[in-house]
Amino acid sequence: MSIVSLIEKEYFAFKRSILLLIIPLPFFIIGLIDFPLKNLFTIILLSFLVISILLLLIPSLKKTKPENPKVRIDERDIPFSRAKYIKGTKLYENYYNRFPEKKIKDDNIRSKPGLLNKDTLYYDKVMFASAKASFSTIEGLSKFVKGEEVEEKTELNPIEISNYIKKWGQHLGAHTVGITNLKDYHLYSYTGRGEDYGKKITKEYKYAIAFTVEMDHLMYKCAPKAPSVMESAKKYVDAATIAVQLSLFIRNLGYPARPHIDANYQVICPLVARDAGLGEIGRMGLLITPKLGPRVRIGVITTNLPLITDKRNYDPSVEDFCKICKKCAHVCPSKAISFDDKKIINGVKRWQINWDKCYSLWCTTGTDCGRCISVCPYSHPNNFIHNIVRFFIKHSKLFRIFAISMDDFMYGKNPISASIPKWMTVNKNIK
Repeated sequence: MSIVSLIEKEYFAFKRSILLLIIPLPFFIIGLIDFPLKNLFTIILLSFLVISILLLLIPSLKKTKPENPKVRIDERDIPFSRAKYIKGTKLYENYYNRFPEKKIKDDNIRSKPGLLNKDTLYYDKVMFASAKASFSTIEGLSKFVKGEEVEEKTELNPIEISNYIKKWGQHLGAHTVGITNLKDYHLYSYTGRGEDYGKKITKEYKYAIAFTVEMDHLMYKCAPKAPSVMESAKKYVDAATIAVQLSLFIRNLGYPARPHIDANYQVICPLVARDAGLGEIGRMGLLITPKLGPRVRIGVITTNLPLITDKRNYDPSVEDFCKICKKCAHVCPSKAISFDDKKIINGVKRWQINWDKCYSLWCTTGTDCGRCISVCPYSHPNNFIHNIVRFFIKHSKLFRIFAISMDDFMYGKNPISASIPKWMTVNKNIK
């Protein structure tokens, strides 16, 4: 454990792991000292240890599957869309005539410096320029969102082509790939950004291919500082590149396909990825994947290419863990993540973060924060030690409680953000 902490550059955890060496100390003392009833005492101590371990491994009972959303979300209402409504324009007037209660709050957010802009808390000329370059790259890829398929259709075996897409997606850089039937609640109701603003979204495709790309653990340890938004932007590029390539590939086979990339979504990616078997939605409103937690970005391609869908393996342990843990809520700088249990929202029991508070913070810090992602116990690196912990978290409620306590002990309830890597600090003399 100590060696793993050093490899991960978790120096606080390394120091704490040294303290755990006292656990076997009683056994060494018993082995070295002779005293009356030594054998009996040894049996009692070993029995206590074995019983404690067995108790931690008692399997959990399965819970009822959660409901699916009953209504679609209008993309025109999300903070990223509302931030573009400029005072004095027809769009601004039309929107706030419909929703006057949002006007003061939104005007206040727009008065702040904004994401990746100067005068924000974590402004860094070089690092912000790097992140902007990534988002500009995505804009360049947007021309591939729409496109016609070739006229000649290639007849394919759905099983074989589904397997091919998954393997090739991983070869292109995806961590996991899954396929689901596209459902109505996966889609926004109306487009809220770009040239199709205000267009009603109809269900044109039968299938959705979802995939995840891993965000670097060390970069995200710096959250909410500039390195985290650099990494976030880079992974949006990676997801967009993979989605575009897969879409062009499917069109070349004679079938329609649409990549959903940053600022050009028609689907709610976490819901699609969840139903494609890639994870569960956690307290912070993000997809919690089995091996990387929320430390991923998601890409989606919708298509009519006949595919074999994956079964969603509902994992109630994620909900139970998030219900107990609340670490993301503790560290959230904007207090946008609720400490409460799930509530009925639009007829469905769920957690929902306050996106207005979250986005308002982004416009102050200049980064997309990511603090909740960086501290989530599920976000630890995908290695043998952490995967053992994840296995028992999935199978035992008592172990979940134990694991949360150990995570707080090893990493802290409110971990300090990591220092910015030296290679990034090239702006010290830039004015």
